[in-house]
Amino acid sequence: MAALTALWQKYKSIIAYLFWGVVTTIVNLASYQWLSTGLHWHFEVATVIAWFLSVLVAYFTNKVWVFNSPYTTWRAFWGELVQFFFYRGLTLLLDMAIVFIGVSWLGFTSSLGQFIVKVIDNVLVVIANYVFSKWLIFKSNAKMMKK
Repeated sequence: MAALTALWQKYKSIIAYLFWGVVTTIVNLASYQWLSTGLHWHFEVATVIAWFLSVLVAYFTNKVWVFNSPYTTWRAFWGELVQFFFYRGLTLLLDMAIVFIGVSWLGFTSSLGQFIVKVIDNVLVVIANYVFSKWLIFKSNAKMMKK
């Protein structure tokens, strides 16, 4: 039992990140599919809106349950939120590039094809987002709180 507890303590932020990453990915994929296939919106518009919704979910779940970043001052909160959206904006560019290449250049235009592209896309984006969150966003907020 002690070994399991030690493993949990060592990897709990990664496990929590993966769990909430799945939730965020479901929000992203479901909203994208609904907007692009259900409402027949252009795939780039659907990508941006799906991104925005999933980033909101990701910020609050990452802040509270993954990196345990406390709410301190309004200034620290807004600084952290701006950083989070900035780095997620960088991965949005990656997201849009992958979807554009998959749909426009490689011809994955069917509903299933677009879904496959989005799944591949989300795997790469989740990895990049973890790196940004763990080593830049929530770590820098912890440093600001110590000052």
